[in-house]
Parts: sequence; structure tokens; C-alpha cells
Amino acid sequence: MKHLLSLYDWSPEEILETLDLADELKKDNKEGREHHYLKGKTLGMIFSKSSTRTRVSFEVGMYQLGGHALFLSSNDIQLGRGETIYDTANVLSRYLDGIMIRTFKQQDVVDLSVYGQIPIINGLTDDEHPCQVLADLQTIREKKGTLKGLKMAYIGDGNNMAHSLMHGATKTGMDISVATPSNYQCQSKFVNQAIEIAAQTGSKVTITQDPVLAIKDADVVVTDTWASMGQESEKAERVKVFGPYQINKEMFDLAKSDAIFMHCLPAYRGYEVTDDVIDSPRSVIFDEAENRLHAQKAVMVKLMK
Repeated sequence: MKHLLSLYDWSPEEILETLDLADELKKDNKEGREHHYLKGKTLGMIFSKSSTRTRVSFEVGMYQLGGHALFLSSNDIQLGRGETIYDTANVLSRYLDGIMIRTFKQQDVVDLSVYGQIPIINGLTDDEHPCQVLADLQTIREKKGTLKGLKMAYIGDGNNMAHSLMHGATKTGMDISVATPSNYQCQSKFVNQAIEIAAQTGSKVTITQDPVLAIKDADVVVTDTWASMGQESEKAERVKVFGPYQINKEMFDLAKSDAIFMHCLPAYRGYEVTDDVIDSPRSVIFDEAENRLHAQKAVMVKLMK
């Protein structure tokens, strides 16, 4: 049985096959062709963290694939009231054909895969966001025609997006430069994994505190919110620390003249990015958001068909 817990677990070939399938499903969708690969299947969607894009894209995606998606908030199931993951995984495995979970701890996602008997999809944890990065890779390939040999610059908080982008970029042969403030760096585990992958694929990983160094000659520029869900109390301090990491026009102009701008959303305009960048012709944030639908449909078909 295959899961999507982390892109680190997937081979470059599996990632590219999934992107190819996402392109195919997107084309079918645009041309009005039904593709009910998951007819009669049911996906349970467990949400410990709220979301706009994750819920809508998975629910609509499952509908378009001919299946049914069941929304389960932490208030709706006993997992939120103290039932063990072991019991929850075993019970839900008797009802469902797959589970997507958006939660805090990566270990909860891993435990579901260990104790359950159905595919598990990581919809986001504090450590990783693999579904978003598959959509990002699909978008980059659409806009640039390739992935291998491109330079991605990630500037901002060393969070779950940075971790999964390092996995996705290096797995597909992209160079990646990550610039974060000194006390907000990526976890060493993920940096080491990216360096390990890069040695196999020929990519280059640069970790720095200098956003100018990171963004120079980049083909793709990515940022994320400075204060993620659960970090609201740190916002005032983070705004002061992250000021030099804002993607404004002056900063964006240091990238290649045809560089594209990406953000997983929601974006806090005037903080991590300015309007003249996020609303510019080179911003692809809404194509990126749309591709969550197509990339996740490909994941569901791959795991649940």
C-alpha cells in the first residue's frame, strides 16, 4: 500500500508520473471529459486545522473522480476527544477507502499509516506540506516547460513549505536556495535530507540568511506567511525580524527577468509580499492554487484506484 506522508518517501519517477497524471486530469477537466476513476470510493477528510484550499480542492476533486468526500473536523470525531489514533485508524479503515488528514503533528499522520489499512494522504502538518508542493511543481513545469536545472529561491520562514519544497525541488533536479532569519531556520533533518537527495539527482542546495544571495538569478521565487496557524501570538516579533525578507519589487527584480512568483496562500499583503509583486503578470498564485485540485486528484487516483 502506498501513502503520501512526505515527498521524501517518493522517488523522482513517482513524482514525475504523478505530475503527468495531474496534467492529464487537468486537460480532461478543461475539455469536459468525465474521469470517474474512483467511482464508489469514499475519502475521509480529517481536519484539525481549518483550510480553504485543502478542503475545497479535495472535496471537489473526489466528486470529479466519481467518489465521495466526507468532512470530519476534530469536533466531529472521537479522535478530538481522546480516542487513540490506533482505534481511529482501525475503525475508519472499515468504512473508508482513503484518509486525508490536515493536522499539527507529523507523527499523527505516520501513525495513521501504521495502524490503518487504507492509503493516508498528508494534507499538511507543522513539518511538511507535500500536496502543495506537487501543485507547485506542476505549475512551474507548466510555466517553464521543465523542472530540471531551474533555480528556486524560497525566502521567509523555515517552515513546512520550506521543508517540502526542498524535497520536491531536489527530487526533480531543481537547485534550491533557502533564505531564513537565523532563529527561524529549517530543521536540520530536512536540510540533510535535501542535501542527500541532491547528491543523487545533481541538484544544489544553498542555505543562507541572505535573501539577496538566495534570490539572485532565480527562475522561481517562493515565499509564505511569516506567522503560520498557531503562531499568531508571535506575529509582532516576526514582523520585525522578517522585514528584510519581504518580496517587494526591488527584491523580486534581483531574480531573472522572466522569474515567476509563487505563494501557497493565504497571503498577507504588505508583509511577506507587496501588491506590485503578487498582482504582477509574473505572479502565478492562482494557477498554483488551481493546480492543488489537479495534483491532489492525481495523488488520490495513484493511491486509491
